[in-house]
Amino acid sequence: MAELIMIVDDEVGVRELLRDTLKIAGFETVEADNGMSALTVLRSHKPDLIIIDINMPLMDGFELVERLRGTGDLVPVLMLTARNDQQDISRGLRIGADDYVVKPFGLEELILRVKAILRRSKKSVDIARTLKCGPITLDEELHKVTFNNDEINLSPTEFRLLQMLMEKKGRVLSKVLLLDEVWGITFESESTVVDTYISYLRKKLHRDGFEGIKTVRGVGFQINEPKEVV
Repeated sequence: MAELIMIVDDEVGVRELLRDTLKIAGFETVEADNGMSALTVLRSHKPDLIIIDINMPLMDGFELVERLRGTGDLVPVLMLTARNDQQDISRGLRIGADDYVVKPFGLEELILRVKAILRRSKKSVDIARTLKCGPITLDEELHKVTFNNDEINLSPTEFRLLQMLMEKKGRVLSKVLLLDEVWGITFESESTVVDTYISYLRKKLHRDGFEGIKTVRGVGFQINEPKEVV
């Protein structure tokens, strides 16, 4: 059965282009022309991924993503931005988008990113475990992270990045590896998305004396158990 992609964009031409491209790639599609109509469509459809434009009338892409995440809906989201504005990109990723593409975009790159997001979202259905590192506990089945029993709210991508670090606790993971495993980017990329998300995790998890997420300059990132006080 083909995977279902929802397209949310107020431009008819963009929706038609995405619909035709996705259908050629083997996907089914449903469409909405703004965030409000998208919420209506979602009452009767359960997409595997949503492509959301940022700039739309009535309800823009940011508000739509915030509404989805606010209700606990973790459907993967790929955001479209009309300009390479780092503030737009950072805000989208921070509120729970999984990736972004800048307009005008290459159709091949867009399909690669769609497939990468879907591929890594399927990894979450593997056998669930509970991972621990110092005061941090990550429950894969409940998709929940706690710090000394206080629940920490993470976006799906933040969760996956932390999961990767904790799975290989103490090991240095290269940016190339993390881009592949977390974002599905297997092609040459100058993306700073890993550094951005590492900073998000530190803001949420570096507290009460814990500073376990380390940068190994020129190599990558790791998470370590806190040192015991002698």
